[in-house]
Parts: sequence; C-alpha cells; structure tokens
Amino acid sequence: MSSATFCASKTHQGKSPGSNAEPVSREAAEEAVRILIRWLGDDPSREGLADTPARVTRAFGEWFSGYGADPADILSRTFDEVAGYDDIVLVRGIGFESYCEHHMAPIIGTAHVAYLPDRRVVGLSKLARLVDIYARRLQIQEKMTAEIAVAIQAFLNPKGAAVMIRADHHCMSTRGVRKHGADTVTSSFTGVFRSDTLWRQRFLHLAAVR
Repeated sequence: MSSATFCASKTHQGKSPGSNAEPVSREAAEEAVRILIRWLGDDPSREGLADTPARVTRAFGEWFSGYGADPADILSRTFDEVAGYDDIVLVRGIGFESYCEHHMAPIIGTAHVAYLPDRRVVGLSKLARLVDIYARRLQIQEKMTAEIAVAIQAFLNPKGAAVMIRADHHCMSTRGVRKHGADTVTSSFTGVFRSDTLWRQRFLHLAAVR
C-alpha cells in the first residue's frame, strides 16, 4: 500500500484528502461562523461575539490539523539497532480528542497501539503522533482504529499491528439518548495479531494490565 493512500492535502486548510472541492478562504469560514451564530439567535456583532468567528477558525485549524499531516512522514525514520528484540512494542493510554463526522461533537478517548517489529522499530512518540493525525480529522471511531493499524502495517512493515480504542462520544452523552458513562471499545489487528490467537491475547492482556 503506498503512502499516497494516507497522504493528506498539505496545500491549504479547508480541503479534505482526495477532495476535488475548491479551497475555502479563512474569510469565508469566518462568515460561515457568523451565519451560524445568527441562526442560533444571537448577534455576531455584539462585543462578546465580535471576535468569535476568528477564534473559531483558529481553533478548528488546530483541532483538525490532521488533514495537513502525512503518516508516512511520522513513520519514515526507523532504527535497526534493537539488540535482537523480538517482542511486542506497546504504547498504552494515548489520550486523544476527536470530533465525530456526523454531529461534529467531541470524541474523548484513549488508544493502545502496538506492533511486533521485524528488525525495525520507530520512536515511541511517533505512535502517539500517529494517533493525533487521525484523531484530528472528522472521524468515526471504527474507521480511526483501522486507519492507525493499517498505517503502521504499511509504513513499518512489522510482523503485525494491533490497536484498541476506548472513547466517550458526546454525540451520545450530551444529545439524543443522553447516556452518560457509556463508552465504546474498538480494535483492529493486522499480521500475526489477526492470524495468531496467542499474539492477539498477549496484546489484549498487556493492554489491560495496570
């Protein structure tokens, strides 16, 4: 699988990966926020809201910065000197904030990310940054879980990759059914973690150990 599959558009904010839509200017985005404020029933020109459109667009630029990042860049630098290490590399408890693509409501969660190296390892912080790349896009949890696992498999070419995500979806807890305290767990496996039950169980055990 080529890195182009995962490469986000870096040319401008406001255009999704693979999109043919014309870019949207910051001014147009700020005007859209003003329209939304008016739709809500408030006055975007009043003192407390006058600078809100600019603040919102800056915040969105940060929250959705994953569209301008390429997983290949994050995972491209690897290390071969591992002294024969041949067991799971697992980074647990990677906190993230994302937004659901259906309601743009927050998804607050934790990711456990692992791989079984095949002679090469990557810096541990890169796994956390990989989670952020996909979290900082409009998401559904199932897709995000699979994207992280497939990216690790594609760019590191390990013996296998494993990802588990547990998250609270505000689209379910603050609206609609309003069920507080319910979280969602998803997992995705490649390579030996998919084909070998023992490796998969080992990952699940290590991810659960406290």
